[in-house]
Amino acid sequence: MDMIVTPTGRLQGEIQALSSKNYTTRYLLVAALAEGTSTILFPAHSEDGEAMRRCIRDLGAVVEEDDEKIVITGFGRNPRHVKELDVGNAGAVLRFLMAIAGLLPEVTFVNKYPQSLGKRPHDDLITTLQAMGVEVEHENGRLPITIRGGSPRGGKIQVSGSISSQFLSALLFLTPLLDEDSEIEVLHDLKSKVVIGQTLEVLAQAGIVIEASDDLMHYKVPGRQQYRAQTYSVQGDYPGSAAILAAAAVTESDVVVHRLLENSKQGERAVVDVLRAMNVPLTHENGIVHVKGNGKLTAGEFDGDEFTDGVLAMVAASVFAEGTSRFYNVENLRYKECDRITDYLTELRKAGANVEEKKDEIIVHGRPEGVEGGVEINAHIDHRVIMALTIVGLRSKQPIRIRDAHHVAKSYPHYFDHLKALGAQVEWVQ
Repeated sequence: MDMIVTPTGRLQGEIQALSSKNYTTRYLLVAALAEGTSTILFPAHSEDGEAMRRCIRDLGAVVEEDDEKIVITGFGRNPRHVKELDVGNAGAVLRFLMAIAGLLPEVTFVNKYPQSLGKRPHDDLITTLQAMGVEVEHENGRLPITIRGGSPRGGKIQVSGSISSQFLSALLFLTPLLDEDSEIEVLHDLKSKVVIGQTLEVLAQAGIVIEASDDLMHYKVPGRQQYRAQTYSVQGDYPGSAAILAAAAVTESDVVVHRLLENSKQGERAVVDVLRAMNVPLTHENGIVHVKGNGKLTAGEFDGDEFTDGVLAMVAASVFAEGTSRFYNVENLRYKECDRITDYLTELRKAGANVEEKKDEIIVHGRPEGVEGGVEINAHIDHRVIMALTIVGLRSKQPIRIRDAHHVAKSYPHYFDHLKALGAQVEWVQ
């Protein structure tokens, strides 16, 4: 389905932030890897979460849920032998489970989204798993991928972090279960370091002991550990909320978002500081962000690797800022559901934005007077692009039509409901 976004002058109201997709996905996995029963409170409902729930069920976990919680009885170190796993379009779920699949004799990850996840490379993790004694059959590093494992080896392990931190997270979930102790060395660079902080936080809550160096490039992981069954409470999600906050920033607004912890380990909490630096009037205290937008923003320069999943929303806000904004250190955006630099900027230009790209930078020449709009744009089946393009539509002179906007459900199924509740003029069309 497509979404028509009509220019909207004012947003007002209060919403509860959706729950964090990243934390929910990780809690589902550590609950499955525990023996015993765990409870996850305030889980996020997203296509990524659905994919992880589906896969851990296939691997032998018992998953029961209602509106408020998910109760999981895990399979521990002994996942059920299955022939196939379907991760949908969820890259993190695929990569985490590729590592766990090393415990199985043979399983194939199928390719259900050849135009999105099917295009993404996983060579760095494949290379590491092969060095650990796991046989991997693949299509040039892409899906479909068949893993033949059974007894992966610990010991000295190297993994590249230059494309994605998800490869490292995958190994951090697997290595505590191995017979040997492990030392993991990250090669080259490590993208999205803050997300590794979330993985380590969840592992510690699950009773796993890992010693990480201060720069997060070296890890000591004792083997033969057991995941503990626990009760987990999922915090509010900054990446999704970034789009709501940006929408409030570019309009006349009085918008309150609850459940966004000031001391969260989500790197995207930095979007609050980014908006502050753009001189957006806001307060953040007691887990509540209150934006009183006046539609006036000032350009700035920002290290996008600190808030990877919030960059597109902040770029959308900067489209209407006075001056030229620069988002640097963002090359890893090219390896997401789509190329979130070239593909996204192509659509922004259609709407009338003045933007340019370098290999690892997005540069925005602000247009405080607004953009023309009046076009149909392609969000490339990417939930973050859909959310960000919506922000631009709110300040366009003419409505914009976003194709296939229903894919926002990958991370934030209620995004348009929340915007509508705040007064945004958005309408589904066939």
